[in-house]
Amino acid sequence: MDQNPAMKIIAHIRTDFATKFGVPRQSGLVDALKARIVFEEEYRVAEAVRGLEEFSHIWVIWQFSGAIRPDWSPTVRPPRLGGNTRMGVFATRSPFRPNPIGLSCLKLEKIEHSPQFGPVLWVSGADLVDGTPIYDIKPYLPYADCRPQAVGGFAAAAPEKKLQVRDEAGLADRLPPEKWAALRGVLEQDPRPSYQKDPDRVYGFEFGGWQVRFSVEGEELQLRQLTPLAKKQEEQE
Repeated sequence: MDQNPAMKIIAHIRTDFATKFGVPRQSGLVDALKARIVFEEEYRVAEAVRGLEEFSHIWVIWQFSGAIRPDWSPTVRPPRLGGNTRMGVFATRSPFRPNPIGLSCLKLEKIEHSPQFGPVLWVSGADLVDGTPIYDIKPYLPYADCRPQAVGGFAAAAPEKKLQVRDEAGLADRLPPEKWAALRGVLEQDPRPSYQKDPDRVYGFEFGGWQVRFSVEGEELQLRQLTPLAKKQEEQE
């Protein structure tokens, strides 16, 4: 028996995040974030998702494709603890693991049957970079997967919205309402690295085809710039 079976990539996810900057640190923190799961050609089979539309949420098992390393460390520094305290890697959800595998619980909004791409899963609450490879999808079962009395250790409570977002110049008026709702949710979570708190620094990241720039002072985030990026060739549209 093969003790090390090869993992097959069954799909990729399409999100608004070109890089990991700004990606929520857990799934479900920003419900307004929408994404699509597009299957690889071999798995574009309608029968493979038969019955999935009956479930409200799914588990997505995916690859930390931007965190693949030849070695690993037994301890990491979780952002939840300010990025200064080391914890055991198996006590965290850090991407830097012996096997770069992530797990997300996403809301299944709908299944769209595309003539070109077969069944496409529309999901919300995603915490993945655009193009992330997906290994597997499983239905979320409330009776088995929900444990109301579970203890959450140093991450027992969901993070609260940390920042008040200000857009004094009305830059967000250029965005569709649903896109601004998603971006605002991301900004409220404070996307800065936990060790960077410089009030004079202007931070930036790409989101949904826009370059977003902002600064933070105290508990207020000021949107500084919102610039459309040159449209890239849509390889998977």
